[in-house]
Amino acid sequence: MTATDTEPGATHATDAVRVRGVGKRFPGVIANHDVDITIRSGTVHALIGENGAGKSTLMKILYGVQKPDEGTLTVNGKDVSFSSPTDAIAQGIGMVFQHFMLADNLTVLENVVLGAEKMYGIGDKARAEIVRISQAYGFGLDPDELVEDLGVGERQRVEILKVLYRGAKIIILDEPTAVLVPQEVDALFANLRELKAQGNTILFISHKLDEVLAIADDITVMRRGTTVGEAKPQGATKRQLAELMVGSELPSPETEESTVTDQVLLEVVDLTLHDSFGRALLSDIDLTIRKGEVVGIAGVEGNGQAELVEAIMGMRKPSAGRISVGGQDISHWDTRERRGAGIGYIPEDRHRHGLLLDAPLWENRVLGFQDRPPAVKGIMIDRGAAREDTERIVREYDVRTPGIDTAARALSGGNQQKLIVGREMSGDPVLLIAAHPTRGVDVGAQAAIWEHIKRARRQGLAVLLVSADLDELIGLSDRIEVILRGRLVGEFDPKQITPQDLGSAMTGGHDDETEAQQ
Repeated sequence: MTATDTEPGATHATDAVRVRGVGKRFPGVIANHDVDITIRSGTVHALIGENGAGKSTLMKILYGVQKPDEGTLTVNGKDVSFSSPTDAIAQGIGMVFQHFMLADNLTVLENVVLGAEKMYGIGDKARAEIVRISQAYGFGLDPDELVEDLGVGERQRVEILKVLYRGAKIIILDEPTAVLVPQEVDALFANLRELKAQGNTILFISHKLDEVLAIADDITVMRRGTTVGEAKPQGATKRQLAELMVGSELPSPETEESTVTDQVLLEVVDLTLHDSFGRALLSDIDLTIRKGEVVGIAGVEGNGQAELVEAIMGMRKPSAGRISVGGQDISHWDTRERRGAGIGYIPEDRHRHGLLLDAPLWENRVLGFQDRPPAVKGIMIDRGAAREDTERIVREYDVRTPGIDTAARALSGGNQQKLIVGREMSGDPVLLIAAHPTRGVDVGAQAAIWEHIKRARRQGLAVLLVSADLDELIGLSDRIEVILRGRLVGEFDPKQITPQDLGSAMTGGHDDETEAQQ
């Protein structure tokens, strides 16, 4: 590995992108400073770094969402200045965001041409171009299929097809494997290698270091807003990259000896949930979690895990079934009453369900705890105590922020997540519902969140863990249940299953070892 001031070898006549001395400041925050990166044409270039390292800001600068305060951008040998994504697209740069931006009720063709109708129209010419791109890169997409009928991996290919359709030759992929099972990751990497073989350049942003080493030609590491190192996959290890990113060894999710007791904390019996059209989202779910036990839920996104979490939290009203916590039937309680009974909640979407983005951190500490100390005194919010406890959370959970009066929106995703975990753990829950607790966070924040969950488990906390990270599920769980099309279809011992076998069960490739109860 080499320092960033060492120029990489010029393998290609023209570098696709050169970033030199780029800086970007926001009030109270230096997001980027002295960023240097060279992306060679026709390569997969990985960008890694902990949350708050400045990756997202740099991506927004490259895609024209934000303008740098200083520094230069060169694309294909030409100095450029972007005022909007339209400018970036005109220079052949496209971006696929971590959260897909597709309309479920439209077809593949309709999603692809939306906003780009002037290029090939909306009829046969557009269809022919979509088919051509799909065949050229092995995407296997049908222009007439509804997006709502596509799997997660196929939806991602639609997003990549969208940017190729608009003429992109430089493609930015933000955490592209976050919700994919191992088989889908393999398929994505095959697509990326085909894109590279046909002259496209890929900027690959990820926290999964084994995947970075498997797919990248070059690796750039960012820390605290600047580039701190470069590496070639052939000469780097996960441990070395993790140390460059966060200055510490790579964390492991593995738990210690079992702490499972005989005391049942959560019991779900015959839980069934229908949508407004009468379609079953969950069918006959039976689930038990004991004190000191972590039960993992594995499933390809969209198979009912989000609905299961929301039903347990009281955010959705089941059609049938019973939910009990500590032997008490809470089926008809509202969300506030359930939280009062000791249910902590780390939501899948921290922006929608976990934070008030424009409120300061100390006010976000109060969320969900408006009826108990230290947030309240009598019937009034106890501002002083809430602020003091927020300071404690910031300190104990390593939330990196200028101060507790900073708006939640100003924090990186990982620091937002650590604040939520700290808040939920501070309520001394008996049951923690953790939906993708480390999604989109770096190895440092990941290690901290894992350790907090493991410590609470040792103290008797029951945990329902939903995650798309199969290593996390296998490492943290005492037992794993697989959910497929709204049913629990198999139970697995984490000590006896590999991520590949678990991925196969999640996609229905396994014989169902345990049929969901009829």
